[in-house]
Amino acid sequence: MSFRKVVRQSKFRHVFGQPVKNDQCYEDIRVSRVTWDSTFCAVNPKFLAVIVEASGGGAFLVLPLSKTGRIDKAYPTVCGHTGPVLDIDWCPHNDEVIASGSEDCTVMVWQIPENGLTSPLTEPVVVLEGHTKRVGIIAWHPTARNVLLSAGCDNVVLIWNVGTAEELYRLDSLHPDLIYNVSWNHNGSLFCSACKDKSVRIIDPRRGTLVAEREKAHEGARPMRAIFLADGKVFTTGFSRMSERQLALWDPENLEEPMALQELDSSNGALLPFYDPDTSVVYVCGKGDSSIRYFEITEEPPYIHFLNTFTSKEPQRGMGSMPKRGLEVSKCEIARFYKLHERKCEPIVMTVPRKSDLFQDDLYPDTAGPEAALEAEEWEAGKLEEVMQELRALRALVKEQGDRICRLEEQLGRMENGDA
Repeated sequence: MSFRKVVRQSKFRHVFGQPVKNDQCYEDIRVSRVTWDSTFCAVNPKFLAVIVEASGGGAFLVLPLSKTGRIDKAYPTVCGHTGPVLDIDWCPHNDEVIASGSEDCTVMVWQIPENGLTSPLTEPVVVLEGHTKRVGIIAWHPTARNVLLSAGCDNVVLIWNVGTAEELYRLDSLHPDLIYNVSWNHNGSLFCSACKDKSVRIIDPRRGTLVAEREKAHEGARPMRAIFLADGKVFTTGFSRMSERQLALWDPENLEEPMALQELDSSNGALLPFYDPDTSVVYVCGKGDSSIRYFEITEEPPYIHFLNTFTSKEPQRGMGSMPKRGLEVSKCEIARFYKLHERKCEPIVMTVPRKSDLFQDDLYPDTAGPEAALEAEEWEAGKLEEVMQELRALRALVKEQGDRICRLEEQLGRMENGDA
């Protein structure tokens, strides 16, 4: 007699979030009050960066992770912009390089000293000028060195070669309205975007073409977001016509209907999704909420599985997510968020409870390292496709050799048992 499984098996079912102690928080930070749906925070294994209030221009704070406690009001900032900073992003291939976009219509790239700032940093390494309105979105390419995407309120997406300060691609006819967010896919061959016209678009930047488009992905008028998952699916957050917050999962091969659609609640804060490709867990943080919900994405229906909610008392102004390289594997930490309050930043640790002290290899598969797979010029020339083809051929060869080894081992086993 077969019994239907009542509870779905998942090693992330019991993931729990825990804020750190007060002495490990970053106190007395004047978080920016700009009305823009940015995370206001970026973090890597060395530094924490937070966009802060600044008089007469735009600034953000860069702190070594170890500099916890109260931050002096006179602590030096990165302050070269002439307008408020709207978005910041650390380079995935160099932990001391950060890019910022501002209301002054420029993108600036900064080199942070190895031990942090000792005086205000006003001179960027590179200034990228090409937008005619404020720049609200910055996203580094995940695999190619020195490739940076910026999107502005002029509805233009620009792809830059930071090494030469050149504009590689200008995509100025694909978005008829304000761009809410942009997300690269796993290898950086495509990106997806969410737009104020309620459409989600998948774009090939090197060809300048629209690969796929879904109109009215979410019917509500409030901001939505779209991110690529590791398997090429697209995860979106938005609002229904009745202003209820929604999550959806889409297959780019068929955008007619979502693979899954869930309604969460009727709060009005924009939902910021953070995705971990190693565990297929999506963490959803609402602006102005005091909770982080997390969901596991699987291959089988219903595809989006609610895991749990981390709840605290204070609402969040913004949120930063630590890359996998910066987590403590000895404590089974699978994610760490940096929650911005009005006057402080509070780290929140997500842990899978395990009894063993040994390294848990099922929680930590191979992850993206800091080395770039190719240079900007190689990516522009289309070398990524060659690398991917070579990798696929190598995987097929490894599988073939593995199958052959299995057959030989079976044959050897039969011979040793006297069957042959």
